[in-house]
Amino acid sequence: MAKIGIADTTFARVDMAGFAIGVINNNSEHEIERYTVPGFKDLPVACKLLFEKYKCDIVMAFGMAGPEPIDKQCSHEASMGMQMVQVEAGKHILEVFVHMDESEDEKEIFEIAKNRAEKHALNALVLLEGKEALTKNAGMGKRQGKDDEGEIKV
Repeated sequence: MAKIGIADTTFARVDMAGFAIGVINNNSEHEIERYTVPGFKDLPVACKLLFEKYKCDIVMAFGMAGPEPIDKQCSHEASMGMQMVQVEAGKHILEVFVHMDESEDEKEIFEIAKNRAEKHALNALVLLEGKEALTKNAGMGKRQGKDDEGEIKV
């Protein structure tokens, strides 16, 4: 049994972690360790602590960026910090970010957030199976947040 870290923020407008936890609980017996922080830029430390202090095998990081340039900058900075943590730990961090400018409709934003969280939760479970577990989906145009694009065949 593995331990899955869930890092999320109070800034997000949808409880994406809740959707992921539901999927994980319905599809596995893995332990979950949740760590909630105020905003995006706090996520890298939360992820690091989930690996080091709480002994997680994989981490999912949830965040929601507003539509303004500063929001995108903060999202990018958080992402860069998580990339550093991921490489240092030698373990995956699945970045599950939703940007408020993905749609002007709040209902659609909610659906994107739910879909992305649930699909990435399934990805986390598969990644725990080993490095080749997702190989069957390589090049298939899989998306998280919206419908799959599908592979290109010529």
